[in-house]
Amino acid sequence: MGKISVFTGQKSGVRKAVFVILTVVLLMLCACGRTDMEKDMTAQTDQKSEGTGNIENIGNVQNADAADADNKAAKTLENMAENFVLIPGGTFQMGSPEDEAWRSEDETQHMVTVSDFYMGIYELTQAEYQEIMGENPSNFSGDDLPVENITWLDAIRYCNARSEKEGFMPAYTIDGQTIVWNRGADGYRLPTEAEWEYACRAGTVTPFHTETSISAEEANYYGHYPYEIENNYFSQGNLTTKPGQYRQTTVDVDSFSSNAWGLYNMHGNVGEWVWDYYGEYGTEAVTDPIGAETGTLRVYRGGGWNDFAKNMRSAYRATLAEDKGSFNIGIRLVRGIAGGSASVMSAGTQNASSSGGKVLIVFFSWGGNTKGIAEEIQSQTGADLFEIELVNPYSDDYNTVLDEAQRDQNEQARPELANHVEDMEEYDTILLGYPNWWASIPMPIASFLEEYDFSGKTIIPFCSHGGGRFGQSLTAISKLAPDAAMGEALSVHYSGGNSLPEDVSAWLKENGIIE
Repeated sequence: MGKISVFTGQKSGVRKAVFVILTVVLLMLCACGRTDMEKDMTAQTDQKSEGTGNIENIGNVQNADAADADNKAAKTLENMAENFVLIPGGTFQMGSPEDEAWRSEDETQHMVTVSDFYMGIYELTQAEYQEIMGENPSNFSGDDLPVENITWLDAIRYCNARSEKEGFMPAYTIDGQTIVWNRGADGYRLPTEAEWEYACRAGTVTPFHTETSISAEEANYYGHYPYEIENNYFSQGNLTTKPGQYRQTTVDVDSFSSNAWGLYNMHGNVGEWVWDYYGEYGTEAVTDPIGAETGTLRVYRGGGWNDFAKNMRSAYRATLAEDKGSFNIGIRLVRGIAGGSASVMSAGTQNASSSGGKVLIVFFSWGGNTKGIAEEIQSQTGADLFEIELVNPYSDDYNTVLDEAQRDQNEQARPELANHVEDMEEYDTILLGYPNWWASIPMPIASFLEEYDFSGKTIIPFCSHGGGRFGQSLTAISKLAPDAAMGEALSVHYSGGNSLPEDVSAWLKENGIIE
């Protein structure tokens, strides 16, 4: 689907009136010009707004009072940058229905109204970031690739720096870890979580704005794992979308087709930071929500190049600490056109990392790869080692355990643990290891994280994988242990090979475990 005008979808009454007037004019004209004018009229009358089934009371700019619209445009957003599009405000159901496959409990549906705002058609590119900030932290390299590996705080600083360069009022006041958002400012900013989902859906109520099970020809993701592959891995006849290409990299920001509002790569390529702290949704209708008042995690949306399709759904909520970046997280800018004068304070409530103290290596391993990594870590640190064991272990058969793992993950099961850490209080740092199962943590890790209080502790994950790196495992850990700080994680391809000792050593030094 190519770009479309945001001014499509006029009310039928206006169309009829326009048609009547033009018909009278046409009757008065000579026949030589009639055919072309009728063709033009047909094109206008047949034009339809795509994907608006989930939106109520959308403000249509063409049908608004002309003087009011002109005044708003002149006074609020002068010199709108190229490649921004108006997202007309409206009301929609945010979250996912209870019968949506692979939904999470934090996606409670509720009615949300958002005001008009402008949004970047594309994810922010590396060239755009480099021009303003004078650096490019991205893992991949290319002017037209999305910038990634930036923290939420980096994104806030970029918004202000670009606003100042282009002569707009910065949206944020930055004082150390305290960020104040001036909602009346006309500068660049991050979207709220509600604005992001509203813009992504573009009127749809399905898991993806494509209204189908999204394919690797429609988005950049871990294409080997399309939507609902987990239940159909060995017999794929029931899959709407078959496995496709896994590119293992970001792609240019104008790749693939846009959604109905002309926005590219809302699903996949890189996840996109939003303003909000992570917190539970309410059930009551709200207008222009800005997320939880306080928190330890920020939300990012949309999924990235290494995510399974289930984690690119319009309603899926990923999280990370605001001072952490990742190779699959970038940003998309917005500017508000009707923001009020109220300011919102973000008090900088990241969890403090514990320093020194005793280190515990905890791991769950099925095939032995994670155990091998844990043992290498112990050889370099001398730390205590604890292997998570189950009362009812998973099958030794690979095909069977795949099915058992996805079943437990889908049900969010908590397998009973056969052993326990006797004195968790004496440890300050937990090095937590696991295999990447179905793009997340194995459920025994969830059982472990829910058993103890990790407040004031630091969790440093290490993960064995077959190509998807961490998947969404870091989000899963951060949601289960929100009061713990998270260190820099390590992903190891299968057993790590000959470079494992060197890789582990560099990771331990990065986290201050060894010198």
